[in-house]
Amino acid sequence: MDYDRYLLPILTEHLVPNKVNLIFGTRRVGKTYLIHQLLAHTGYRTLVLAGEDIDTQQLLAPRSIANYRRLLEGIDLLIIDEAQEIPDIGPILKLIVDHVSPLRIIVTGSSAFDLANISGEPLTGRAFTHQLYPLAQRELSPYENRLETRQRLDDRLIYGSYPELFQLPTNSRREQYLTNLVNAYLLKDILAFEGVRNAAKIKDLLRLIAFQVGKEVSMEEIGRQLQMSKNTVEKYIDLFTKVFILVRVGGFSRNLRREVTKTTRLFFTDTGIRNALIGDFRPLSLRTDTGELWENYLIAERLKTIQAQQRLVTGYFWRTYDQQEIDWLELENGLLRAYEFKWSVNPVTLARVKAPKAFANNYPDASFEVIHRDNYLDFIE
Repeated sequence: MDYDRYLLPILTEHLVPNKVNLIFGTRRVGKTYLIHQLLAHTGYRTLVLAGEDIDTQQLLAPRSIANYRRLLEGIDLLIIDEAQEIPDIGPILKLIVDHVSPLRIIVTGSSAFDLANISGEPLTGRAFTHQLYPLAQRELSPYENRLETRQRLDDRLIYGSYPELFQLPTNSRREQYLTNLVNAYLLKDILAFEGVRNAAKIKDLLRLIAFQVGKEVSMEEIGRQLQMSKNTVEKYIDLFTKVFILVRVGGFSRNLRREVTKTTRLFFTDTGIRNALIGDFRPLSLRTDTGELWENYLIAERLKTIQAQQRLVTGYFWRTYDQQEIDWLELENGLLRAYEFKWSVNPVTLARVKAPKAFANNYPDASFEVIHRDNYLDFIE
């Protein structure tokens, strides 16, 4: 089934001359499919290059204005897929943007792309940046009714939302796909960076984080378990966030002394990847981590919605040293919204959930809402 990606209208809006649109995302997330969708909606004279193709690399290698003008004569739109494979792609694009006009440019890159010098100094002021996540519920909803969405919720927590999963007929095929995705693509991208050599350590670190989803992470403790320094753990976690495997969430405070601010909670951009790392695809009825999966799923879906709406929102958790806490806070234009996530839909239990006293007293203007299975679609769509 062909799904309309929410990034398509945003990308179309930003497709202007002498600007580069950078599309980041892990492998298999649907970047190439998004490009095909875009081309079906435009009438531009287009040149599409594959960054992994040796002929493309040789074509772009002579870094001269004359070379690029000859190559792009009569072209309105240049697309380079998996551009991180092209040496010195950042300076090459800068030269093209500055000297070949008018030209619209789209480049896509796997998770490794963001660290490969392309989005740094060479393209400062010349680029729009877009992150493509796995399929969002808002992209699936046009193809299913509310009952079907509810019936498929368990599967989305277990297997996640990578596009190809929806074409696979059995759960065993989905499990094989996710396991291969982790080992053959995501870990491979991470290991492509200089100084990252030990695949076993990388996977062990990700597994430890997977078991601590939604909990505050101690870099020192993880380092002790893996015999790594705190700085090395920090470096790898920073890398995982930059390659779009993890989302880092910090603690919120406005200088209330009892609030925790110096710790981090980590979530996966896709719950299927998380479950593949720990090798656990059991049904929710047999698991003890349903609450953690629910929280991770909601945060990942909320981030997709925020991006689709092009809003400037910062997400946090909130906790005091005496263990009062809230799962998710959003700060937008000075407004603070607080959300507590509950898997249970027991009306009696939900009625008892209130904002913690310390939070209510110190942030009286903040809203507070409990998100559960009966109302979560309003939150994530």
